[in-house]
Amino acid sequence: MTPAVPLQLGLGVDAWSLILIVGTLVVYFGVAILMHVTDTDDFYVAGRTIPASVNGAAVAADWMSAASFISLAGIVSTLGYDGTIYLMGWTGGYVVLALLIAPYLRKYGEYTIPDFIGDRYYSNTARGVAALATLFVSLTYIAGQMRGVGIVLSRFLGVDIVLGILAALALVALIGVLGGMKAITWTQAIQYFVLIVAFVIVTCAISLNLTGNPFPQMALVTSDIAGRLTQLQAEIQMGEYIVPFREYSQLQVFAIALTLMIGTAGLPHVIMRFYTVPSASEARLSAGYALFFIAILYLMVPVLAIFAKFNLIRTLNGTAVSEARSIPWVQRWTETGLLRISDANGDGVIQMTQGLTASASEVFIDPDIIVLSTPEVAGLAPIVIGVVAAGGLAAALSTADGLLIAMSSAVSHDIYYKIFRPEATQRERLIVARVVILVAAVVAAYLGINPPGFVAEVVALAFGLAAASLFPPILLGIFDERMNKEGAVSGLLVGLTFTLVLVVLMRANVVLGLEEPFLETFLGLGALGVGIYGSILNFVVAFVVSRFTPAPPEEIQELVQEVRLPRGSRDVVTGEGVEADGGVDVETDGGTDAEVDTDTTDRPETEDR
Repeated sequence: MTPAVPLQLGLGVDAWSLILIVGTLVVYFGVAILMHVTDTDDFYVAGRTIPASVNGAAVAADWMSAASFISLAGIVSTLGYDGTIYLMGWTGGYVVLALLIAPYLRKYGEYTIPDFIGDRYYSNTARGVAALATLFVSLTYIAGQMRGVGIVLSRFLGVDIVLGILAALALVALIGVLGGMKAITWTQAIQYFVLIVAFVIVTCAISLNLTGNPFPQMALVTSDIAGRLTQLQAEIQMGEYIVPFREYSQLQVFAIALTLMIGTAGLPHVIMRFYTVPSASEARLSAGYALFFIAILYLMVPVLAIFAKFNLIRTLNGTAVSEARSIPWVQRWTETGLLRISDANGDGVIQMTQGLTASASEVFIDPDIIVLSTPEVAGLAPIVIGVVAAGGLAAALSTADGLLIAMSSAVSHDIYYKIFRPEATQRERLIVARVVILVAAVVAAYLGINPPGFVAEVVALAFGLAAASLFPPILLGIFDERMNKEGAVSGLLVGLTFTLVLVVLMRANVVLGLEEPFLETFLGLGALGVGIYGSILNFVVAFVVSRFTPAPPEEIQELVQEVRLPRGSRDVVTGEGVEADGGVDVETDGGTDAEVDTDTTDRPETEDR
């Protein structure tokens, strides 16, 4: 097959991969050195000085992660129609986040999601439970990112997966320790550029290779590739590609998509990004930028999924087993354990009738390697393969950056400072924050080495936990003035506990090391969709308990009204934001005064324009 991109420059795949991966890692480390911070405002929210366009790129990189770059097209390739629930859920969730959550939380100010929940519900108990939920969500999420790191480094650099994960996490932790949110924001903006260039190049290259048209969406519409793929799958008895509800029932499709949607709007590491801009209007603008940046990749995912699967089947099906095993890219990926070719019926010829991911298939391909292997399968130039490897690593590291800072903030700011040591100095808090990043990195390494599924599946579990725990109290805290601390804490605890227990039971074979899980489904839903039940429980319990317990203090209800004032009003800044007369001291149930600032005058530096 003639490479669509003929640029070779005398170097092979391994050389280009090494140059591009190491080169980008050096750039990320350089940013951390340049952005070294010494105060908590810079460490937690980058001094609230990030331009909307830069924050939009950082949000896009933080949100898309290895699941979007490495795994999403693979899921759509293997599941066909049913795989699009991830596209619908994640994109729809971002719209919910941009419209209903981000601008209001930025108007409120503060540093973290537990900060908002603790002050809004005038309760250190609420703050502590929200911080705990942040840790559970973040640790689950980061496991998927580390699996992506391990796949990239083991395949393209020949590094042992364990060693690769440890080295990558050490770099990510160092960036967080040195530069906090400020360094992470600028690093993520660069990582977005790397990952989107890589994704666009590989999609355009395979489009040109298969159709002669370098514009993927146009090529899909004007060519017959989709029809040929459906026909090809039918001929080899793999099942039609575009038929719905083959892998998931209608209930599962609806539940998983909705779980991913509201889970997106409850992700602490993504929401924190909107605290880094100067005002609520800048938060709205950065959300718009992020949606544009995300759309570039997401509009290409289904196209790449079709092209990649068509190319795989055309390349391997009907090929002699011995010949297939001698193909260089097959040999390389087989060494990782993520590709397996067998001769189940002993006829010496590959038959892909069972699909790509069935254990009984003569060709088993892990969904996480479909995008990364596509340039090699298509015979693209080594530099393109290296670019894709660097892009996959950038996608994983960008989200890992954000998750580490979210966990660090939850422990050092919300638990250590706000609950246990309100008299702690800025220096103490920074030390604790940096130590927490290192500890979180160690835990994340373990979870990355022993992940409870493939990348997108693990990330989906994190979204389910976010949907069941953090999303309801955030949404109710913004739009329900009557919601009180008793309702919020009760709902959060019930939703988080219910979902976490079910996920562990359904993934007991991985999480607990058992031979089989205790449960396969609960009321028709598996681990990926059960978060919707947890979310419903959270909402119901919170609403019922709040209506049978005392209403929030009047100043809290006024604060909720202030946060929802339309564009043109002034930002509300609380806690460690801009100080002003008129703050209201609200006694929290943890014994610490939480200052809720309801004064909106004389704050030109935070005024919406």
